[in-house]
Amino acid sequence: MIQSIVKLILWRPDVVFTKGGYVCLPVGWAARLLRIPLVIHDSDAHPGLTNRLLARSATAIATGAPLKYYSYPHAKTTYVGVPVGEAFKPYNPAQRRAAKQSLNVDPDDPLVVITGGGLGARRINDSVALHHVALTGLATTILIAGSEQYDELRALTPHDNPKFQLHSFVSTGMVTMLGAADIVIARAGATTLLELAALAKPTILVPNGQLTGGHQLKNAKVYEDKHAVIVVDDTLLSTAGDMSLVNAVKRLLHDTNLQRTLAKNIHALARPHAARDMAALILSVAATKK
Repeated sequence: MIQSIVKLILWRPDVVFTKGGYVCLPVGWAARLLRIPLVIHDSDAHPGLTNRLLARSATAIATGAPLKYYSYPHAKTTYVGVPVGEAFKPYNPAQRRAAKQSLNVDPDDPLVVITGGGLGARRINDSVALHHVALTGLATTILIAGSEQYDELRALTPHDNPKFQLHSFVSTGMVTMLGAADIVIARAGATTLLELAALAKPTILVPNGQLTGGHQLKNAKVYEDKHAVIVVDDTLLSTAGDMSLVNAVKRLLHDTNLQRTLAKNIHALARPHAARDMAALILSVAATKK
């Protein structure tokens, strides 16, 4: 708190912008103490503790989901979405085919890409390892497992099946991998959801209900309410013999109308100008001080 006050006195900013992590709290409080305008942003549909504490003194609030999912005062709150890279755009069939070829997979085969985020998702990984034969019987399958479980999964999954790829982490080219997919299976992090929305990608969500405030469950509900995704219960995946993931893939692959509906509805939630709108909001608040 003392460091924040000293730095803001030295820097004399026209506005302070915070994203909600715990380190933002002393900075936000210092801004309030020094009467510096404060702008906060909430990516998740569940407001974090820091933002709930700062909201009262914030000059403006931006959200990653529609306003009905928040209790913030609407008079100073704007739905901007979450900024994502410009490369996240819908792929046409020719672009998807070329992307598949760049990944060394059969361009004529449906492709399912499964990701649990940067650290991986054990329950999803375990389910894929258990049912990889069934999954590859339906489509080429790429699993991005995370480095922690990679070696374990390498021993449980095929090395020589052209319809299965296992990656520990994808540092570059993630947009190509997601763009190539006919179906994506993912957790329900806010940024991931907006990237998939920008790509107009038929998506199966497996939200992690154990994370802070159940925010992934709430993120997934935003999309489920709009009939934009299929949601699979994470807790079921640890049940012996559970086929929830395989059944969801099978249902979606066999129903092209559902694929089109999900793609259309999730794309409607994309906010391609989120970065521009967020910057404009910050600058407008800064201008009021001058």
